[in-house]
Amino acid sequence: MKSTISTGKAAKLLGVTVKTVQRWEREGRLIPVARTDSNRRLYTEEQIQEFLGLQSSQIPTRHVAYCRVSSAAQRPDLAHQRRVLEEFSVAKGLANVEFIEEVGGGLNFKRKRFLALMDAVGRREIKTLILAHRDRLTRFGFDWFEHYANTHGCEILVLNQERLSPEQEMVQDLMTIVHCFSSRLDGLRNYRQQLKEALDNESHPNP
Repeated sequence: MKSTISTGKAAKLLGVTVKTVQRWEREGRLIPVARTDSNRRLYTEEQIQEFLGLQSSQIPTRHVAYCRVSSAAQRPDLAHQRRVLEEFSVAKGLANVEFIEEVGGGLNFKRKRFLALMDAVGRREIKTLILAHRDRLTRFGFDWFEHYANTHGCEILVLNQERLSPEQEMVQDLMTIVHCFSSRLDGLRNYRQQLKEALDNESHPNP
């Protein structure tokens, strides 16, 4: 076997932290060539150089502006978001900006276009992600998504950086949670009614 190096040396050659190298292994992106008797990861310098070459060939190029509203009734705001972000992109000197528009709640992490966007970020395709406001991307956990984007070569630009007071944030978050669960309860009530009607029909079939 070729001479091997430790995770620390590999991280230094890659210009990242040891935790990043460990995460890349979990993601299947950079697998150690071997492990020591004490289960420490081992790499080769040739492996690291090859990985660096692969990374450099995956330079993000796309500029994407993501617009979202929670319901169909808010579609006029969707058009307003796009107009504002178009002006913002021009002011920033960004060309060929792609626009993604979506209707869906900020607590719904199964939004189709949101998932496709995150997949593209993970493939290192997105260079810049532009938002009107942080909560247009996600109602909770924005800091984590920003970290995820940054580690995949994507910069998030937010037009409105105004932050609410802790009290205002708490009120809005609670209202969002209440709305989410009340919607689920309404759906559950409808389901129960349908189930009751079905059982009644079974118990009293038409003559």
